[in-house]
Amino acid sequence: MKKLKFMELRKAVIATCLKMNAEGINRGTSGNVSVRTDEGFLLTASGVPYAKMKPVHVVEMDLEGRYSGGYLPSTEWRMHMDIYRARPEAKAIVHVHSTWATALACLRKEVPAFHYMIGVTGGTSLRVSDYAEFGTQELSDTMLKAMEDRHGCLLANHGQICFGPNLDKALWVAGEIEGLCQQYWAASLAGKPVVLSDAEMASVLKRFKTYGKQTADLAK
Repeated sequence: MKKLKFMELRKAVIATCLKMNAEGINRGTSGNVSVRTDEGFLLTASGVPYAKMKPVHVVEMDLEGRYSGGYLPSTEWRMHMDIYRARPEAKAIVHVHSTWATALACLRKEVPAFHYMIGVTGGTSLRVSDYAEFGTQELSDTMLKAMEDRHGCLLANHGQICFGPNLDKALWVAGEIEGLCQQYWAASLAGKPVVLSDAEMASVLKRFKTYGKQTADLAK
C-alpha cells in the first residue's frame, strides 16, 4: 500500500470536521473542509461520515482539479480549488450548512455592519452569492465574486463558506459568521438594526489587522 503523504494535515482536517459538527454548525456529511499543501490541497471525501473518517478519506488534489487515491473528493471541490487559485492568502477552507447562515442565504439577505464583528469577513458586509447548483463551476464563479475582498460569504439557498490562514482560524470564522447571522436575525425581528458607518467600520477593519494576534503572530 502506498504511504499517505501529509499525514498530520489529514488528521487535522478530520479533527476540524469533528469540531464543526460538535459545535453545531454542521450536520451529518454535509459541508466540507480543506487545507492547502505545497502541492495543492487536501479535501474531505464525498459522503464519508466524519465520525468514521480516516486519513485515507482525505483526498489529495492539485490546483488543476486532479485527485489521487481511491476515494472521490467532495462534490464542492471546485469551490476549494478556485479559492486557493484566486486567493494566495487562503490556507484552509470551511464550508458548512449552518442553520442561521443558511436561513439568511435562502432569503438572499446580505448582512450589513450591524455589529463591528462583521469585520471578521474582511469587509463591511457579509455578502450573498447568486444561486447556482451545488458542485458546478457556476457556483464557484458566483462565490468568488461574492468573496472579492472578503474572507467568507453566504451561498444563496445553500450555506456559507470561508477561509483562513489555518484550519483553526477558518473554523473560527465559520462559527463567527453563524453567530452574526443569528444575531442579525434576532435584531431584525426586534426592529431595524442600526448599521455602523463606513468611517466606523474603516477604523474597525484597521484594528482587525492585529485582532486576536500575539507577538509571535505579528512578527510573521
